Amino acid sequence: MKTRKTVSILGLLLALAIILPTTARADEHDQASLLTFSQPVQIPGRVLPAGTYWFVLANTSIGNRNLIQIFNSDRSTLYATIGTIAAERAQASDHTAFTFAELQSTQPSAIVTWFYPGRKTGHEFIYPPQDEKELASAKHETVVARAPATHQTAVAAD
Repeated sequence: MKTRKTVSILGLLLALAIILPTTARADEHDQASLLTFSQPVQIPGRVLPAGTYWFVLANTSIGNRNLIQIFNSDRSTLYATIGTIAAERAQASDHTAFTFAELQSTQPSAIVTWFYPGRKTGHEFIYPPQDEKELASAKHETVVARAPATHQTAVAAD
């Protein structure tokens, strides 16, 4: 059981380091990023099946920069609007970075933070209180995607 989990974690990290080329262009204002996961990932309130998704800052009239919307690959279906809080890191990266919490072997990894390329301030996803304890005690792995310099972004998870 422990070996299986270790192999799964190593597979996830290896796959996250691989970037799939994409023709989508991210936008600085809404931090739109096209991401591909080859394995399900957990977000607050649901699990996203393997697939391609747009992560976008919500366009709100009140200037709230703490809402993330997740759409399907052609932006025709909104899967979730998630509240976040600001997350800080020491150095910005030229690439998209995610921190995943590795939960029980039966659950997919949970996205904890998302940093847009070139930013020291990112987005920490807000999970329900009952999930916070498990997330806090879980092992966290930060993965920096290798994306083209034009902020075209894709991440593969396995």
